[in-house]
Order: sequence, then structure tokens, then C-alpha cells
Amino acid sequence: MGIETCHVDADVVLVTHNHYDHNAIEVSSGKDSAIVKWMEGSRTVGDLKIRGFKFYHDKAQGRLRGETIAYMVSIEDLRLLHLGDIGHRPSEEYIAELKPVDVLFIPVGGVYTIDHIEAWAIIQDLKPKIAIPMHYWVPGALTPLNPLNKFLNIVKAEGIRHESRELTIWKDKLPETTTIIVLT
Repeated sequence: MGIETCHVDADVVLVTHNHYDHNAIEVSSGKDSAIVKWMEGSRTVGDLKIRGFKFYHDKAQGRLRGETIAYMVSIEDLRLLHLGDIGHRPSEEYIAELKPVDVLFIPVGGVYTIDHIEAWAIIQDLKPKIAIPMHYWVPGALTPLNPLNKFLNIVKAEGIRHESRELTIWKDKLPETTTIIVLT
């Protein structure tokens, strides 16, 4: 039982932390993939500028679940922020350092990360053009996370769009106000 393992080729694999459910690089890397493992600081991979920020996986400064890395990936003039398994709301100083954010990948399922209410507060702090919820319960999942609807029921964004597994983003076509995009 559970969810079928995903096998995809990737140009770059970013590992946010070393928990059993977040470090399956053997199933997600392509032949020539660059693998970046829980890296704090900056690195360039091809056209990508990657910067890792250390956060905690819990509200107890890592004493319960350790640390996690959030990655800011910049390509040309687009800035994408993947918050990994962040377990707390970032300080105002971190928020200022992370801005501006064009696309935000944010956990919303609670239990092991921030929950839907904290996720919405971070979205309001960062004001991304697009926010993509992640790390929530889906049918077949064995982890007791909150379902996506718990998050979608509280958002007050411009719109909620359901997309396919892929999303093409152009800087000049970003929405003016935060739009939530759900990938299937």
C-alpha cells in the first residue's frame, strides 16, 4: 500500500534534508543530474543560481526533527523559493532576505511541517505571484498529513487554479496578485 514511486529524469535535484521520505535521489536523478544536498549558501549549476537557507523542521529549533534547507532558485529574472519541510514561521529578517518571490513552493499539511494556517501567513508575508502548495495528504499516502482542502478553504488569493503535472512560467505573464496553483 502507499503511493507508487515516481521515476523522473532531472537536471538538478535539491535535497532539503535527510529523512527517509525526502532523499530518494536514486529514483529522481537523470544521467547527468547535479545533486545539491542540504546546502546552506550559494552555488551555480548551469543557468541556475541556487541559494540554500537553513530553517528548522519544527518549532523547537530542530530539537524534534532537525534542520531543513529552503532553496531559492534564480534563473534569468525569475525567483523560485522551495521551503522544504519548514516547521516554523521565518523571522522578519529572513522574510526580508527571501523577497521578492515569484513562485513559492510551500508545505501546507501540518504534522511534520507548518500547517495550513501558518502557510497562509507566510504567503501573506512573502507575497509571491504564484504559490504552489505541497506536502499534504493525498489518497494512498500513509503519513497522517492534513488534506489540501484544509488549506484551500482558508486562502484569500486572487484565484485557485488546478494545473497538470507541469507548469510553464514566464516573468512577464505572472499574475499581479498571489494566485494559488495546485499541481496534479
